[in-house]
Amino acid sequence: MALLYTSDPTRGRIWRAIFAAEAPDVAFFDPSQNYDPAAIRYLAAWAPSADLIASLPNLEILFSIGAGIDQFDMGVLPPHIRVVRMIEPGIAAGMVEYATMAVLALHRNLIDYRAAQKDARWAPIKLAPAGERRVGVMGLGNLGQAVLQGLKPFGFPLSGWSRSGGVIEGVTCHAGEAALPAFLGQCDILICLLPLTSETRGILCRDNLSQLPKGAAIINVGRGPHLVEHDLLSLLDEAHLSGAVLDVTDPEPLPADHPFWAHPRIMLTPHVASMTRPDGAARALIANIRRFAAGQPMDGEVARDRGY
Repeated sequence: MALLYTSDPTRGRIWRAIFAAEAPDVAFFDPSQNYDPAAIRYLAAWAPSADLIASLPNLEILFSIGAGIDQFDMGVLPPHIRVVRMIEPGIAAGMVEYATMAVLALHRNLIDYRAAQKDARWAPIKLAPAGERRVGVMGLGNLGQAVLQGLKPFGFPLSGWSRSGGVIEGVTCHAGEAALPAFLGQCDILICLLPLTSETRGILCRDNLSQLPKGAAIINVGRGPHLVEHDLLSLLDEAHLSGAVLDVTDPEPLPADHPFWAHPRIMLTPHVASMTRPDGAARALIANIRRFAAGQPMDGEVARDRGY
C-alpha cells in the first residue's frame, strides 16, 4: 500500500514520521520523491490537478487534508474513487472556540464598543440576557453539532437547520427548504456551517437574510461562496442586520480595496476558525486506511451525489 501526500511540506514531515512509526506498512511519498504511480492507492491532497489524478491508475481513495471537499473538481475523479474529508478532533475544537467567540462578541455588542473606543465615546449598551438571544446553526454535521453543544452552557435558545434534519437534545431542529423561513425567523444570531454544494451556494442572500429578525447578525464559517456579498452589505447599511463576523470570503485573500475591510459592522478574520493539527490529522488518516482495509466504513466519507 502506498500514499501520496501533496500538501504543505512542513506538515508532510510530521506525517512522514508518524506513518513510519505507526503505519510502516503504508509507504509514504511526496512529489519530491521517485515513486511508482501504479503503486499509489491513497492520495492526501487539498486540490489535486486533473493531470495528477489521471497519472495514478490504481488510486482508490482521495483524502482531503481539510474538513471540506468543495475544492475538489469531482468532474475529473473517476466514479470508483472514494472521497473522504478530514475529521480530526482539533477541527471541531477550534470551530467551537471560534463560534463561541463570535457569538459572544455579537451578543455583548463588541462591534459597537469597538466603534465607541475608536471615537473615545463612553457608551454603555443595555445588556440582553443570553436566554433572550436566539442562536441558530445552518448545517448539522459534526461541526454544527459540536458548536451547538459548546453554546449550550451559556443559555442561548438554540436551533438548527439542514437539508436532512436531525434530532439534537436541547436544540429545535428544522429540516428541508420548506422549513427554512421558520428557522430564519427565530435566529438573532445565525451561524453558517453548511458544506458548499450547488444547492447551498449563495444561500446567504437577501431573500433569506431578510427573513432574519431586524437587528440580527450573521457568522459565516462555512465557505465564502455561501454569501452574496452585496446583499449582506445592503442589509447592513439598511440596518436590517446589525453585524457580521466573517472568517471565509470569496476570493481568499480579499483584495485590499474590498468593502469588507473597512465596513464598521463587519468583523473579518482570514480563514482561521479551525485548523487541523498535523499529528491528529495523520493519525485520523491512518485510522481510516485501517478501516478501509478491514472493509469498515470510513469516518468522513462523502456521498459524491450529494457533495457532503
